Amino acid sequence: MSEAISRPTLRVVSGSPTPEELAVVSALVAAAGSGDERSPAPPAARGTWSDPARRMRRPWLPGPNAWRSAGS
Repeated sequence: MSEAISRPTLRVVSGSPTPEELAVVSALVAAAGSGDERSPAPPAARGTWSDPARRMRRPWLPGPNAWRSAGS
């Protein structure tokens, strides 16, 4: 059987990072690559008590006895 040729996953192009910096970068790359591929859960539905439209007044409807609904 032939041996698998291992290539480095990350390569430093310029500069000389410390071992701690390389550890941080490799941890970030590993965390980003191992993410769950499912879509995030939809946001929870907002209750009607906090609906901004509730603060808007209803339009006044002209007509007979419209004055009775004007105070509500």
